[in-house]
Amino acid sequence: MINYEEELKKFHPSMDVNEAEDAIYSRDLTDVTDILKEMQKEEKQKKK
Repeated sequence: MINYEEELKKFHPSMDVNEAEDAIYSRDLTDVTDILKEMQKEEKQKKK
């Protein structure tokens, strides 16, 4: 059976939407668009 007292001890509330948004946007992640832009920039420089 489930021991509710133990489960409540393990419980951690989920982040508030604002906290989650801050955590997500504070990371400097490179996405595919950034990589493609960099590749295009390098190709243009090679052609000059």
